[in-house]
Amino acid sequence: MGPVYDLGNGLRLIDLSKIIDPATETRRCKLDRFNTGGPIPDFHTNFDIMSHLGTHCECPYHHDDNWPDVASLPLTTFMGRGVYVDFKETVAPYTHITKADLDREASMVKEGDIVVIDSSYKLAPFTKDTNTEKDKRLLVGAESAEWFRDHKVRCVAFGDGVSIENCNEDVKPFHDILMAENIVFLEVVKNLEYLEKQIFFMSYSPLPIMGLDSSPVRCYAIEGLSEFS
Repeated sequence: MGPVYDLGNGLRLIDLSKIIDPATETRRCKLDRFNTGGPIPDFHTNFDIMSHLGTHCECPYHHDDNWPDVASLPLTTFMGRGVYVDFKETVAPYTHITKADLDREASMVKEGDIVVIDSSYKLAPFTKDTNTEKDKRLLVGAESAEWFRDHKVRCVAFGDGVSIENCNEDVKPFHDILMAENIVFLEVVKNLEYLEKQIFFMSYSPLPIMGLDSSPVRCYAIEGLSEFS
């Protein structure tokens, strides 16, 4: 089954999640399926996973013990108007996205938006090829974080064309500046090539577990809703 569903009435549903296979996943992901017994099969599964697995939503607690965890943020944090900003090749490979780049390519962004950033320089994140000569993804840092903060976005999401793990000098201010404002991150967003609209409804609800800094999510977009177009 593909990632696109026709909901009728001009609505399209696009699954933006990475499918996780415990047999091949490089991050911690173990399943223990068992039958509790009795005349009727009653299967349960214990799962032992890390919080940053697959498509996952990082919350402020990820970077500071005094900032909100997953369960402390309102549900409205995890849904809203999504805007796909694809820089394609308008920014040189393996260079930082600047405020001027965002002013030019993301002029449609409004307060409270979920901004999905991407480019043509795609590489699967958090792999052995990260920060090698193969890695041409665009970079984020303090300057781009200030732009998102000043525009009061709800979330910054990352396609495979933008890196968030290039160096500590970029990673720390990008997290600190945005998460101090309760702006969350959505990482490892897939299937963006199936989007036909630049603006859409988007949802990525994490598990409401107290003390959790991040959570795998089922992320999706719905195109065609008049309120989100």
